[in-house]
Amino acid sequence: MALNPAIEIRGIICDAWSWWWEGISNQKIDYARVVFTLSIALVVISVYKWLLKDSKQEKVRLPPGPQGLPLVGNLPFLDLELHRCFAELAGTYGPIMKLRLGCKLCIVITSPSLAREVLKDQDTSFANRDMTAVGFVSSYGGLDIVWSPYGAQWRMLRKVCVKEMLNNARLDALYGLRRREVRAMVSKVYSTIGAPVDIGEKMLLTMFNVITSMLWGGTLKGEESNHVTAEFKQVIEKVLGLLGESNVSDLFPAIAWFDIQGTRRRMKKVMLWFDQLFDSVIDQRLRMQVLEGEERNNDKESKDFLQVLLHIKDQGDPKTPFTITHIKALLMVLFLFSSPILLEYVIVLVARPVNLMIRVGNPAFIGWVKVF
Repeated sequence: MALNPAIEIRGIICDAWSWWWEGISNQKIDYARVVFTLSIALVVISVYKWLLKDSKQEKVRLPPGPQGLPLVGNLPFLDLELHRCFAELAGTYGPIMKLRLGCKLCIVITSPSLAREVLKDQDTSFANRDMTAVGFVSSYGGLDIVWSPYGAQWRMLRKVCVKEMLNNARLDALYGLRRREVRAMVSKVYSTIGAPVDIGEKMLLTMFNVITSMLWGGTLKGEESNHVTAEFKQVIEKVLGLLGESNVSDLFPAIAWFDIQGTRRRMKKVMLWFDQLFDSVIDQRLRMQVLEGEERNNDKESKDFLQVLLHIKDQGDPKTPFTITHIKALLMVLFLFSSPILLEYVIVLVARPVNLMIRVGNPAFIGWVKVF
């Protein structure tokens, strides 16, 4: 009686597996055997999930897109210049298309009208972000306004940022702090007439003092300022580098806990610096509030951001509590997005194509150059 081909193939695989297993056992290489077994199991599970996902998504109407490979999807076929690659694909598949990046299904929008529909008309439906491994660490578990999912917590954080911290009255009240630091920097530069000046270092120190003055009203002086500023620059560069680094764990969530590239481990190490800084500043401010009493705490005009956040924590809504961890996460966001390193990087990117844009004859860009 002829056997089913599937049964024959399964028998051959089982025999080969038994032969290899016995061979490795005789050599007493238990570690290699375990690693190989886990690798085979991981590949089988990944292929199974891929096929299962495909069978489920066949029932859902998806936009067209290029055919990818198992496991890796369209990753091998993408160019480093993604904007050019997407433009070429849009010519074939239209203004909306699907791509598979590892185990992630991505939808690419290349039409202004569709972008307006997604980012403006239907913004609440697309408000959530797929959190990255390092983003989870840098946001204290997704508790900041950038990575927090759309819901009651996100609305609470947005209210804190827009209405309590970044409103015109609050920024106007802190104008004196910003003016003081800028004037101090100008005076230092003026006092070194005839000597070389590192504008980048001066800008970094000034911006750091402006940020810390607005966040918790403190600035650094003397040798302490030079040491902490240099350390701050290195830490911010590491954080921005890790946030922008491609991570295999983001494309293959099944192996994220392995942390193959070590990005999550490195981000945790960097975040220790910020965590210690925030803990120290918050403890000092709480002790200061006890010593100074309620009279200064009720003076809204002199409150910095940390005072506002601590007041909101004490007066918070039990349904959506605002904790010390939320305060740290918001301080981290303000540090990152007001960082002079990020500002310097943006200026370089903007200024790089100046000659090209002027040769093209873009009137708006020429006007921008004249203003700045």
